[in-house]
Amino acid sequence: MKINEQFSKYAAHYGRYNVIQEQVATTLLSHVHNKPKRILDLGCGSGALVNKIDWEYEQFTGVDFAQGMLDLHPKSKSIECIYGDFNDPKLYEQLRLRDFDYILSSSALQWTKDLNQVMANIQEFNAPVSLAIFTSGTFETLHKTAFLKPLLRSKEEVYELQKKHFDANFEVMQYKLEFENTRDMFRYIKKSGVSGSRNELSYKETKALMNEYPLNYLEFEVVFIYS
Repeated sequence: MKINEQFSKYAAHYGRYNVIQEQVATTLLSHVHNKPKRILDLGCGSGALVNKIDWEYEQFTGVDFAQGMLDLHPKSKSIECIYGDFNDPKLYEQLRLRDFDYILSSSALQWTKDLNQVMANIQEFNAPVSLAIFTSGTFETLHKTAFLKPLLRSKEEVYELQKKHFDANFEVMQYKLEFENTRDMFRYIKKSGVSGSRNELSYKETKALMNEYPLNYLEFEVVFIYS
């Protein structure tokens, strides 16, 4: 299943499983101090950022490649949702016809096929940024237990890429989410969207991993890039 299809499939349940993403969105917005009026949100999902903005703005434009998420996103005269893939250069041709004074992206850019190119496209808006990107430290113990290669880029790789495009602050934060049992933990992994479309283990291997996983929590690692 493609990543956008997975997000759409579980969109209706996403609000119950996006605890960490909500915390990340709050932290991301804490770095925005100048109350921008014309905002672009890349990977807007069902509206985690727009729902937390506590200042008046003229226009909020959200972009996402999961229609199921966009269907849940708030809409109004000042909120517009665009179905689009931030990996697609044509999207930026369309967006550059508009004027934005701030670029946001929370818990989305880890799914870019070419993060270097996406960052280059963001740089061309010539606007301040506040970006939150999950990195390979996410699910670290789970990956080691299952002998799986991390799905996401390392924080070091993201750091080197962002240096090429932004004069920005770079901060790494770790989060933990505890569970009563491993069944709830794996249900969360499936429905939260943080695993992308990855499904490399058989039923037998997944069951063994559930029995062998040594912790009662999952780890998350997120980098914040903000001007």
